[in-house]
Amino acid sequence: MRPKLSKILVTGGAGFIGSEFVRQGVASGLRVIVVDKLTYAGDLDRLESVKSKYKFYKADICDKAKIDKIFMAERPEKIVHFAAESHVDRSIEDASPFIETNIKGTHVILDACRKYNIKRLVSMSTDEVYGEIKRGQFTEDSPIQPNSPYSAAKASADFLAKAYIRTYGLPVVIARPCNNYGPWQFPEKLIPVITLNALNNKKVPVYAKGENVREWLHVSDCCRAIFLILERGRVGEAYNIGSSKENKNIDTVKAILKILKKPQSLIEFVKDRAGHDFRYSLNCDKLKKELGWSPKVRFEDGLKETVYWFINSKYNKRGHKI
Repeated sequence: MRPKLSKILVTGGAGFIGSEFVRQGVASGLRVIVVDKLTYAGDLDRLESVKSKYKFYKADICDKAKIDKIFMAERPEKIVHFAAESHVDRSIEDASPFIETNIKGTHVILDACRKYNIKRLVSMSTDEVYGEIKRGQFTEDSPIQPNSPYSAAKASADFLAKAYIRTYGLPVVIARPCNNYGPWQFPEKLIPVITLNALNNKKVPVYAKGENVREWLHVSDCCRAIFLILERGRVGEAYNIGSSKENKNIDTVKAILKILKKPQSLIEFVKDRAGHDFRYSLNCDKLKKELGWSPKVRFEDGLKETVYWFINSKYNKRGHKI
């Protein structure tokens, strides 16, 4: 039985992973405050199923005065910090928003947590801070070697968090998940892009030869892990959240086409992403042994559920431009 928290604040709670966390939190009886700027990737429709069961503030986490007012008014006990710019391709085109939100915004949240004596902050990171690994797996002790502007900004946020732990004794725990997927993901990431293009008989773009390897985790499993980290993770530690389900991108694309009964002739190999990491793989023994977590959703089942969800989604109905 999950212990009840009196009040929890979620930054980026209208985002893909953040909204799943909010839905799970509300279902568990938590009082949830959502802070979200509602950029192109933020969407309150994701929270329609828990409408009126959370409190919402539209705010930019970089706005120190506004964040301070929210913390002062709400006095949350614990924070989960999802808010971030997260798309690697966009960071390559223009790193500025990533530096602003992922570094400066995290700094604002850390300062607010310190000022208002927050009991626990979970700062959301990514497996991409480790860089790429050709063989084996990343542990939490692996070197931080980011290769894209996005992952560099997230690594910077990690270092800021660690500095606040050491310097101020701030009770921070860092979570580093692998690639998440599931319903409601904005159509700029691999699985929704391939699904929506294929549904509409458009070419599905695949970088290079599609040999790059990614580890896939259903968003519901990720958020279950985050709750455990929030409740029982050790302050000052980082926890990897992975599934051990690795797929070459081309195999994931083919699996989606098979579900949709679409021809592989829709595949279009395009110029590779600059600085494209070849493979990510997380060792999650720490999370499993210390907190008793394991993923529940098989990739094959979760992928099918996700693809079917997109068929009737607003993204498909609106003919979303990708």
